[in-house]
Amino acid sequence: MGRLRLITCLIPLAASVALGAHAPALAQQHDHHHHHQHHDVHGGGHGHTVGPAGATYDLRWIDAMVQHHTGALRMGEFVFDIGQPGVGALAKRIWSDQAQEIRAMGQWRKAWYPQAPVHPVVLRPGGDPNSLAGLQRMDAEQVAAMQMVGSPPSPASRVTWFLEGMIEHHGGALQMAHDALRNSTNPTIQRLARQIIVAQRKEIRDLRSMLRRDGLDKPQYTRFDHLFR
Repeated sequence: MGRLRLITCLIPLAASVALGAHAPALAQQHDHHHHHQHHDVHGGGHGHTVGPAGATYDLRWIDAMVQHHTGALRMGEFVFDIGQPGVGALAKRIWSDQAQEIRAMGQWRKAWYPQAPVHPVVLRPGGDPNSLAGLQRMDAEQVAAMQMVGSPPSPASRVTWFLEGMIEHHGGALQMAHDALRNSTNPTIQRLARQIIVAQRKEIRDLRSMLRRDGLDKPQYTRFDHLFR
């Protein structure tokens, strides 16, 4: 896809944030005395958590957020050619911003976790959050839950599908950003989390404004407002 090739030429976010923040040292052996409850990346009720803090937290968070951003890219491409005021332009802005962040997160992953597998990972049930041995590959169901794309829209429904769906999608990202602020000690991850909160709360307001122009103003459109801070 032509637009996806743009990812390789976008200015990396890493140029504007510190790449020198080091991830915690990883325990190479699994500690069988740890018995942490497993937190997967399923988004039931927007439970977008990646598990407890630990040396692999930033790796797990990056892999989940890359999949989440990928879902936003896929959603936006359904409405790129929309002439309706603002919709296509907003979709392209979201696409560009999140493609840039995907590239940056990929660079951080390679720098901080060179021994990690190339595929996205999650904490396995009972896994040690401080060890790569405590991780497993993100399965297809978990990828789909994190991307949150769902069934494709019809031509007639795609504007509302995108606007309502992106509010939900951004709500998941806001939850993940707050989770990172609580559990990550990496200033680069924390800075990105704060940038996500600032950018996506503005975009949620823009999405609501576009829906109101179409005569839609549902209570669920404001259910993520408590995450704007």
